[in-house]
Amino acid sequence: MKPADLFHASSVMAVGTILSRLTGFIRIVLAVAVLGTALLADTFNVANTMPNILYNLLVGGALTAIFVPQIVRSSSDNDGGESFASRLVTTISLILLLLVLVGVLFAPTLVRIYAPEFSSSGFENEFRLAVAFTRYCLPQIFFLGLFTMLGQVANARGSFAPLMWAPILNNLFVIIVFSLVLFVAPHLTLSSITDTQVQILGWGTTLGVVIQALVLIPVLKRTGIHLRPRLGFHGLGKSFTLAGWTLVYVLISQLGYLVTVNVSTSAAVRSAKSGIITGVGYTPFSNAYLIMMLPYSIVTISIITALLPHLSKLALDLNRNEVRIQLIRAIKMVGVLTIPSGVAFLLFGPVITRVLFLGISQSDATYIGYVLSALGLGLVAFSINLILIRGFNAFEDTKTQVLSILLINVISVALSYLFLATLKNQWITIGLGFAFSASYIIGLVFTLVLLKRHTGPIILSDFMPQHMKLLMASILAMAPLFLVSQYFSWVTQESSIMVRVGELIVVMVTSPILYYFVARFMKIEEILVTRELVKIQTVRVLNSRGKRL
Repeated sequence: MKPADLFHASSVMAVGTILSRLTGFIRIVLAVAVLGTALLADTFNVANTMPNILYNLLVGGALTAIFVPQIVRSSSDNDGGESFASRLVTTISLILLLLVLVGVLFAPTLVRIYAPEFSSSGFENEFRLAVAFTRYCLPQIFFLGLFTMLGQVANARGSFAPLMWAPILNNLFVIIVFSLVLFVAPHLTLSSITDTQVQILGWGTTLGVVIQALVLIPVLKRTGIHLRPRLGFHGLGKSFTLAGWTLVYVLISQLGYLVTVNVSTSAAVRSAKSGIITGVGYTPFSNAYLIMMLPYSIVTISIITALLPHLSKLALDLNRNEVRIQLIRAIKMVGVLTIPSGVAFLLFGPVITRVLFLGISQSDATYIGYVLSALGLGLVAFSINLILIRGFNAFEDTKTQVLSILLINVISVALSYLFLATLKNQWITIGLGFAFSASYIIGLVFTLVLLKRHTGPIILSDFMPQHMKLLMASILAMAPLFLVSQYFSWVTQESSIMVRVGELIVVMVTSPILYYFVARFMKIEEILVTRELVKIQTVRVLNSRGKRL
């Protein structure tokens, strides 16, 4: 796949992803305005995270990447793979429906596992709310799975945009729900929230996922494939054999995330016991994580989703060297945005969050920024790891990548419990951000070694010189602004919203301009290539509009 073709396919999705992430961010800002960042918010966020965690154990995350090569392979069947896809979607959907029923029944147990200190004396109301929210949110599992499966079938048919655009409808609906709750009850607390309000927030969030899934059904029909409920396991054996190892992969990953939720909620409960009113638990971590994921989602996910079917075809042809070349090219293209983004998060995390989270105190917003700074350290390694994992998926090797995620999570878990034992309660969640970053930075080298058996050696020198230049360009562009922010105490002083917005505008406008010119002066090839690709894509869009007119 040529850079122009890859950029064209990924840019279509990137536009959808930008709008999706923008509406998603408005959604989380409203959620913070309604629920705050302390224990009330944690009860909702732990519950709303549960469906994603349980869903990822079966068809989410890395597991979905298995089905693309399988669907691509089945497209040569007499019916174009329609029967295979129908059986696959039907089987997975039934499994997910069963999982929903079991989860609703054992919701109290799930809350005790993920937030054990909610069960401690004096926090009975928090536990009750978390269980209620969990039961209202768990049906999302079925519709998340349906959305993902339909989207993967569409991807295999070359239709990438719908998977990126459908979440926008989800976000818009939930934005309406949270806006109505905020208008009616602007000051919700643990003691004042009613059962009706809990139901509106829980069921409203779930209905957004329902809309996201069902909107893909007519989209899929336009691709020429008509899925029907079809029972049977014929042709699914290899998919589920591969899924077995991927299930282990995702299980290890989710156990690591379980520790993150566990440790962060423990920090929140302990802080509350000691009289700390600033939100320092799971909600600050999850909100900072979502911001950190913006450049990753816009660029990395878009490029990888466009690249994976092509990688699968190259792997089927045993063209190992071309797979290696494509992976290195993707790493370099992704680095153009993720490296300056990581530096910006590290240096300006609190400056960013003090503006973005308007409905809470400046101390709460600043704390989220410190967590974002810690997570920013690992953004680049996290993105590269995703690209390399897709290399394993292209060769349908789900067994070897388990070793990679195991090492990453062992490091993360060990550091998380170390910080829980040694740091003050209010600093534990920031420590979790550092644990995330350190685990992916260390694990990256190990993943490169494991992938060698398929692609030949992908060594750090294949992309590290370019990454170091991008890092140097980012630092040179942003360090002066960081010194200015420190001199004028942008983070530590209380200031009006207009002043904070002005500070962020200075950073957001000046940093990219300086970064571009410094990188261009350093003759970083990917900067120049990206500029030309943007021009090409702009011409394509203008020409297509001209033809329609």
